[in-house]
Amino acid sequence: MIEIIPAALAKDYETLSETISRFVGITPIAQVDICDGKFVPSTTWPFGKEDMHFKAMLEEKEGMPHWEELDFEFDLMIDKPEERIDDFVQIGAARIVVHIESTKDFGAILRTFDEKYGRSGEFSVAPELGISLGVSTPNEAIEPFVESVDFVQFMGIRKVGYQGQSFDERVLEKISTLRKSHPDVIISVDGGVNFKTAESLVKAGVNRLIAGSVILNSENPAEAMRNLKKLAHDSSLEKA
Repeated sequence: MIEIIPAALAKDYETLSETISRFVGITPIAQVDICDGKFVPSTTWPFGKEDMHFKAMLEEKEGMPHWEELDFEFDLMIDKPEERIDDFVQIGAARIVVHIESTKDFGAILRTFDEKYGRSGEFSVAPELGISLGVSTPNEAIEPFVESVDFVQFMGIRKVGYQGQSFDERVLEKISTLRKSHPDVIISVDGGVNFKTAESLVKAGVNRLIAGSVILNSENPAEAMRNLKKLAHDSSLEKA
């Protein structure tokens, strides 16, 4: 089963809340892109101006918008993620994504994460930890960690931190290569996912499609999700 995960890239809390509200009832989990203006040029919630909602979440006085109806995957496109991972676990992350290019020692992040939260699993409440890499980063950079993380996320666009960019076809070979060497790893792709690219991505070996613009720009997000799921399902059957 191919998982379709809608993504929110929001400048502030109000935009985040409105965007997430559009996902309620059409998905059990949404990705929230977190950009700090350092690792990537763009800035999203909760970076930039001080956000009282984020502060309240950290103090357990408030939850993420629609937290009772959705789980959240936080894609940390931030510098030195090791300094902020705990914050996003604190506000209820089901999954955390760390970009290999954003840290000098992913191994240390992995060890600390396991020590604090344990491993995810059927009977565990620990969040999943995924590792992400850009199109220009060789797969070899993540090879030491592939069997230790919960999933791998490939970026399907050249410039991370922005929605609506053109798909970079180089990612297809990267996905296919990793799938051949690690047949059981869960592979996500984020960026450039749409009705034209979904089929080739599924056939290359992805398990999860992170979709932003193709869903949010639709007049009917629920219908867009259904159509993308059907396309992904049909493509997986053709691949088999």
